[in-house]
Amino acid sequence: MKHYTELTSIEKINDFIASNEMNFLYISRPECSVCHAIWPKLRALLEQYPSIHLGHIDANIVEEVAAKFDVFAVPSLLLIIDSKEYIRADRFVRFERLEAQLDQIYRLYTGEHHSD
Repeated sequence: MKHYTELTSIEKINDFIASNEMNFLYISRPECSVCHAIWPKLRALLEQYPSIHLGHIDANIVEEVAAKFDVFAVPSLLLIIDSKEYIRADRFVRFERLEAQLDQIYRLYTGEHHSD
């Protein structure tokens, strides 16, 4: 499973994004059953992309995250590269589509294919 960083404030989120070129943010709430179902699938998928750093944000703890990223539903998944959003998926995530998008963007930025 992909290692992740728990981000517990807007400042930590900003530092995380500034510190890494490729970031994937997972925004969830503990009471969200869909969030619990998607989280392990996402971590397994991102294991194939070593240059992407994964951050988890509990929207109950960091309430400002909704305004910062225009999040209206959880889970929300955001790929951010060089502080710019490239992929957004929320609520019901189609993993085949997400993986195809990740492959294309990852290849463009790293010159590498994901590792199977």
